[in-house]
Order: sequence, then C-alpha cells, then structure tokens
Amino acid sequence: MLSTTDPEPDQPACVLKVGQDTAGHWLVQDSGGRLEGRFISLATAMAFARAERHSLPGATIERSDTPLIPNISFARVEPWENAQHLRHAA
Repeated sequence: MLSTTDPEPDQPACVLKVGQDTAGHWLVQDSGGRLEGRFISLATAMAFARAERHSLPGATIERSDTPLIPNISFARVEPWENAQHLRHAA
C-alpha cells in the first residue's frame, strides 16, 4: 500500500529589495531578514542582488521607493570597544 503524503506548502518567494537608507547608503535586503549588503552605488547594489538571486530560487528584485532601515548597525566602533568588552555586555 502506498501512503500519500501532503507536499510541504510552497514557501513564499524571496524578494531582494534594493534602495537607500536615510543616510544615502545603497542597501540590498532580503524579505526574510537573513541577508543585507551595503554599497556605494546603485550599480554595485544591483550587481550584488542579481548575483544573489541565482542562489535563491524564485527570488525577485524590487527597487524600494521608501528608505530602507538597516538591520546591521553601521555605527562606528569606538576604540575602547573590543571583542572582550562586547562579550561581557551580552
């Protein structure tokens, strides 16, 4: 007797958003919050998004008209901040 299994539900397709943050940096972010890149130009951001799309089946690229909010802080690291200090702060 063959058993019938339900296929896994389709996962939503990944969207790679390309846009600027409020400081004018170009960002690429995926819709799942697992990927983020910061770039100096739209051209380099788009090249990165196109390259990443090949490893994400069904992914699409969208240009964001509203400022993107960085997931990774781009704040400058102070000289007194080091790995040992950060480990104790966690």
